[in-house]
Amino acid sequence: MTDPIDIIALLLILIGALLCLTAAIGLLRFRDVPTRLHAATKPQVLGMMLICVAVALSLRSWPVAAFLLPVILIQLATAPLSAHMIGRQAYRNGTIDEADLVVDELRLSKETPPAAGG
Repeated sequence: MTDPIDIIALLLILIGALLCLTAAIGLLRFRDVPTRLHAATKPQVLGMMLICVAVALSLRSWPVAAFLLPVILIQLATAPLSAHMIGRQAYRNGTIDEADLVVDELRLSKETPPAAGG
């Protein structure tokens, strides 16, 4: 019989891998930029966090846990930032359907300012 911590780690890796798989499928199947960004950030980050926790549990080592903590924090910091920048650029390029937007906070930023000469 295996240790209960190993079984928990195995389940966490399985759930994390399934979340990462759903993120990859969402990137391929969704049709527009906002839904693809949602698929790329939400389940992927949670899946990666679960896998890191599982690795730390299975190795039972504090140095490994201390190494994986910055990995998780960096992922939590960079995924929303990159999704925000991609979404903003998609809006500026006109690849986002403006009719689907509930609130359009960037509408005024598309208009040419009076001092721009255009």
